[in-house]
Amino acid sequence: MDATLISRKIIHVDMDAFYASVEQLDDPSLRNKPIAVGGGGARGVVAAASYEARKFGVRSAMSGIIAQRNCPQLIFVKPRFERYKEVSQQIRTIFYRYTDLVEPLSLDEAYLDVTQNKLQLFSATKMAEQIRAEIFQATGLTASAGISINKLVAKIASDYNKPNGQKTVPPEEVVDFLAALDVRKYHGIGKVTTKKMYALGIFTGKELKEKSVDFLTLHFGKAGGYYYNAVRGIHTSPVKPTRIPKSMGAERTFRENLSSELFLEEKIKAVADELEKRITRTKASGKTITLKIKYSDFVIQTRSKTLPFYISDKSMIVEHALQLLYQDKLQNSVRLIGISISNLNTEEKKDKAIKEPLTKLQVQLALPF
Repeated sequence: MDATLISRKIIHVDMDAFYASVEQLDDPSLRNKPIAVGGGGARGVVAAASYEARKFGVRSAMSGIIAQRNCPQLIFVKPRFERYKEVSQQIRTIFYRYTDLVEPLSLDEAYLDVTQNKLQLFSATKMAEQIRAEIFQATGLTASAGISINKLVAKIASDYNKPNGQKTVPPEEVVDFLAALDVRKYHGIGKVTTKKMYALGIFTGKELKEKSVDFLTLHFGKAGGYYYNAVRGIHTSPVKPTRIPKSMGAERTFRENLSSELFLEEKIKAVADELEKRITRTKASGKTITLKIKYSDFVIQTRSKTLPFYISDKSMIVEHALQLLYQDKLQNSVRLIGISISNLNTEEKKDKAIKEPLTKLQVQLALPF
């Protein structure tokens, strides 16, 4: 076995159509019907879609009007994030029965490192089955899971048998599993990169693996090195119980397009107020502030500036956001304004990766995966 592939036992748990499933759970009249959590019409955006809606091509981040066009019988439901957080906390409580090494990615998915676990179980596959059963028993919701040697492969595997399924990729099968996949299945390869790879004759992991690191770097820049390692199952990032954010932001979409900077000033203050609340909860501050402007034709423009000091309060955020607003003329009427803060003081905190002797991991991984 290649030493680069001897890693840990990682489970990626991903709830099935989480927001939509919670709505169907709480309102029986919505069950087995195509629903979208979010807003309909030209201004609305789909936050999540039930599997019944996905059959018609309804997807998250899709505009409400396109979603309705794809599925005329689509039912829109307003999001209830407090409820989703409540259910998410129930699910995380289950995770912590098995391990303290839980890295939440969002309300509906997380990585678990179960190489060594509280129940002293050796099979990650069996643990994933138990976790999914406990989630269903506690919440009435289904989850899918991927089990493998690292976060990269586990995340890909969790999507393999969705919904309400799981996939285990043991160490000896990692390379062949990745080789057989369409490159669009790889985490980190989006629509634009997929099209570029297809144009270069790279359709599967097998073809990606045939390319040298120099070739991939030439065509994809720094990401080329990631793709070179990914197709070989090489991914060393540990499960981090506390994920340190690299940036924080808030944004607002308007009911009507705004065409003047004066009208946007009040909106910026409201967005800054929401951002300040998020910053306060995490006790973070940042040096770089970015103003995001989405125009009525959906063109997105960003304007940024980096300060010599950290800021976190609303007054400072508003002051610099307004400077960015008046930095240049608006190109069109505006439908969305967003503010983000990055270059955070949290980046100065170093995560301590949990390391163990390789021989100990080899013993663990020699047991059933």
